[in-house]
Amino acid sequence: MHTLEDILAESSSRHKHLCPRQVLGARMSLYAAELLQLDFPRTDKRLLIISETDGCTVDGIIAATGCHIGRRTLRILDFGKVAATFTDTYTKKSLRIAPSHTSRSLALEYASSAPSKWTAMLQAYQIIPAQELFTLQFVELTLSLDYIISKPNMKAICETCGEEIINGREILNNNTVLCRACAGERYYLCSVEAQTAELFGRIN
Repeated sequence: MHTLEDILAESSSRHKHLCPRQVLGARMSLYAAELLQLDFPRTDKRLLIISETDGCTVDGIIAATGCHIGRRTLRILDFGKVAATFTDTYTKKSLRIAPSHTSRSLALEYASSAPSKWTAMLQAYQIIPAQELFTLQFVELTLSLDYIISKPNMKAICETCGEEIINGREILNNNTVLCRACAGERYYLCSVEAQTAELFGRIN
């Protein structure tokens, strides 16, 4: 297990500076390691993390846990919350950790001589006991681990747009294989310029 000092050094090098939310990401990860009785950082895929925000917090989580989006052991569901759920995929135990409602006021108490609130949080978040700094919930995921982790190496072709779909994420609709976008879950709209360019390409 790496020390908090080592984890924050790695996180700050990734982020180009150290900030309070990186400390929170690192500390909640170490708290999860203690509660799940797992060694961090991980070099396998036993741990799955779902972070409820992106940005600084995630840099702290990555540095502490060794989990990455590219390794499919870290997922982002952007709820705009500095919170994360840590799941042991062997035991199926999941716990959600978030800063307590009093974390900022606690920071001012633990680092009363700090020159600013920001500095107080940066310093105090490193020393406040985890049981005071965080709230803890043992939770059950609404989707099965099999669905979340999905099926690596599987491939399909969307019968509408022709794009490749990996990891078993295709949708079967009336015996038609569709990607999520063509099935109605599109997160973007094609611009007029893109449609015009596509039409121009077809004409030529």
